[in-house]
Amino acid sequence: MKTIDTAVLAGYNAGIERNRLRSGIGLIEFERTKEILLEKLPKPPAVIYDIGGAYGEYAWWLASLGYEVHLFDLSETNIAMSVGLAAEYPGAALADAAVCDARSIPRPGISADAVLLMGPLYSITEYEERILAIRESRRLLKDNGLLFSAALTPYSVLISRIALYHTEDSKKRRELDDPAVISIIERALKDGCYVNPDKGIASGLGSSHLHTAKALREELASGGFGTLAVHGVMGGAWLAPNLNELLANEETKAVLMKTVRMLDTHDEIIGLSGHLLAVSRKA
Repeated sequence: MKTIDTAVLAGYNAGIERNRLRSGIGLIEFERTKEILLEKLPKPPAVIYDIGGAYGEYAWWLASLGYEVHLFDLSETNIAMSVGLAAEYPGAALADAAVCDARSIPRPGISADAVLLMGPLYSITEYEERILAIRESRRLLKDNGLLFSAALTPYSVLISRIALYHTEDSKKRRELDDPAVISIIERALKDGCYVNPDKGIASGLGSSHLHTAKALREELASGGFGTLAVHGVMGGAWLAPNLNELLANEETKAVLMKTVRMLDTHDEIIGLSGHLLAVSRKA
């Protein structure tokens, strides 16, 4: 098996995931994803494998609801940090938390009611290796089990830079003036390959794979899944000015989340969302 981009793994091992889902666009992603999980998951105490689950924001939340949750991540730092969330969920516990690769999970087949695959599909850049991760999830799932797969969209790497172009106090504000940045964005829009070794060309992502909704459905089908829905979990709400301020107010937060649901499954505009979430069933 090929490894993920060393710069990406180094970032995770440096702790970049810490609190990512607690403000700004990450908070929108977190809130909408939780809504979808609650709508689709079987009732507790179903067994959930959170594969590539970082330091366990979803895992600990699900454990607090009574699910049996097993957390797996390639980053040693993320697994070590997961212990720190225990204080936020008194009375809850993870079934386990282990360092391992999404393409090889040391658990028996047909042992999970649901699998969360919320990071590996954009961190693994080679198509064949992503299919291995999807098939590994299929191996682990019980018959008719559900897979929740997250993906990043290629359009977001351009739209975010347009929104910030020549604004104040942003690392991305002048990146569209750089032909090298334009080149990697054009490649991402063409075939989903975002080639940014060592994050040396543009800010943000290291080399990753970016999916359209169509491409995500096709890869999941190749791995043995029938996709029930693909959700754009951030809609266009992430483009709102003064986003953290709006999300800190319950009334304006509710308005923004309503707009996310309004655009959620419209294929014509789903790529506006930075993150996609596919809900699939083991075929």
